[in-house]
Amino acid sequence: MKVLIAEDDIISLKLLERNIKKWDYEAVSKRNGEEAWKAIRQDDLQLVILDWMMPEMNGIELCKKIRQEKKSKYIYIILLTSRDRQQDMIEGLSAGADDYMIKPVNLLELRARLQKGKRIIELEDSLLESHKRLTELASRDSLTNLWNRATILKFLEEELEQSSRANYPSSVIMVDIDYFKKINDTYGHCIGDIVLTKVASRLKKSVRIYDRVGRYGGDEMLIILPNCGSNEVGPIAERLCLSISKRKMKTSAGFLAVTITLGCASTESFSEPSVDGLIQASDKALYKGKNQGRNRVAVAKLPRILIKRQKNEQKTLFQNL
Repeated sequence: MKVLIAEDDIISLKLLERNIKKWDYEAVSKRNGEEAWKAIRQDDLQLVILDWMMPEMNGIELCKKIRQEKKSKYIYIILLTSRDRQQDMIEGLSAGADDYMIKPVNLLELRARLQKGKRIIELEDSLLESHKRLTELASRDSLTNLWNRATILKFLEEELEQSSRANYPSSVIMVDIDYFKKINDTYGHCIGDIVLTKVASRLKKSVRIYDRVGRYGGDEMLIILPNCGSNEVGPIAERLCLSISKRKMKTSAGFLAVTITLGCASTESFSEPSVDGLIQASDKALYKGKNQGRNRVAVAKLPRILIKRQKNEQKTLFQNL
């Protein structure tokens, strides 16, 4: 584990550095508060030893900056000073220091306090990792391991905000497994679950790494495609459709031929895109595809007013050439 030493006195710095290396830590040495602050922001430093009195930024100021910075990992701070008054200790701890040592530093005591800091950091990291796993589990569909309905809709809302700020189009695809009820009725729900899981897996493997795939409900899945307009979403959906139909799915009931129908919608179809608007448009296109015979792709059409606007924009562009 790395330990940052911020100390302007070269003799004290070298003494600390030598002993910290002897205790199997990696020492990162800085001579003033500003250099120490840059190191903390740029490097993975969680154990920090700060001298109170330093040029450019003192230890108290640096403690406050560290605590104001929102970092995912906790930084354990040991403050060193020759000030031994009770009010000085209170000021140091109130600024954000975890520990306080009076100079000249007892090296055996420092080693023990570093060990304590290391244990606290490891415990904190373990708790953060557990929280991350629990959050991930709460966001996933337990059967398919896709994002669940609430999470995929949250992603769509965030994507619409981002695409609006950055001025690029986004698209969604609503996916439905053809005759899924018949599969359940004929082979049982266990086989239906296998089919659902395999469809989800193939879809995830067939999209870009930054696309999102979620289980919208039942056998319906929703795919979010950032930076994808109405001209691109159709061919992508055709490829996804083929990824399911081209190869039968192996189940305990044998190899089953499974197909999907996909309904597509793009933010380019709306003057003011919304989550509900995109969902409704893709759902309407999906049922249009089902009515046309299933195992196909249907794309929501642009409203007439937008088609007219696009033609006017193209006409203006042509006139300006």
